[in-house]
Amino acid sequence: MEPLEHTPQDDPQISPQPSSPGDPCQGDRPQAEAVEPQNSKPTVASSSFWQAQQENLVMLGVALALALVIRLFVAEPRHIPSASMVPTLAIDDRLVVEKVSYHFHDPKPGDIVVFQPPSQLQRQGYSKDQAFIKRVIATPGDVVAVHDGQVFVNDQPQAEPYILDPPRYDWGPYVVPGQAVLVFGDNRNDSNDSHVWGFLPQKNIIGRAWIRFWPRDRWGLVS
Repeated sequence: MEPLEHTPQDDPQISPQPSSPGDPCQGDRPQAEAVEPQNSKPTVASSSFWQAQQENLVMLGVALALALVIRLFVAEPRHIPSASMVPTLAIDDRLVVEKVSYHFHDPKPGDIVVFQPPSQLQRQGYSKDQAFIKRVIATPGDVVAVHDGQVFVNDQPQAEPYILDPPRYDWGPYVVPGQAVLVFGDNRNDSNDSHVWGFLPQKNIIGRAWIRFWPRDRWGLVS
C-alpha cells in the first residue's frame, strides 16, 4: 500500500490535508477503491475454471455411460483368437459384433454368431466369460447329418463355398432341439463346435458378427 501514498517530496504541488474521522475525503479511501477490483479478478477466474472442469467431467461421464450402454446392448468389438473360422476369419481379425437383430428374429443358417460357452464346454474348463465364434448350420426342428464329406440338413446336401476343407468325420443324424442351434466352424476339421459338444442354446448367443474392421485391407461385412 505504501507506493500508493503521496508525500510532499513525491509531488510538491499537493500538500497533505488533515482528515477527521468520518471525513468522506479521507486519504486512504482511494487506496481501498484501487485494491478492491484487483482482489475480485482471481475469484471470477477461479470460479470460471472450476465451472469448466465440472462441465468437462459431466460430459466425460455421459460419454462413458453411452459407451457402456452401446457395448452392453448394441455392439462391441471382438478379436479372433483361433483358426476355427478360417478361411472366412483369420487369427487376430477384429470384428464388430451387433446385439440388436436377435431381439427381433431368431438366428438363421449362415449367420456367424459369437456366444458364451454352453455348460458342456464349461465342464471342460472353459470360463463363462470366454467367447466362441461359429457359423449357424441348422435351427430348431432341422435334421442334420454329416457324412461323405458333406453336411445334410433335412436330407438336403448343403452348398458351403466358405469352408476350408470338407469334413473328415461322420456325425448324426440328429434333430436340433427347440431354443437351440447347430454351429460349425468353417475350418471343419479344426473346430471345437457342435459336432464335438452338441447344440448351442440360443440364450448363450451374444450377437452376430457384423463388420470386420481390421486388418484394413480386409475391411467389410462378415458373411
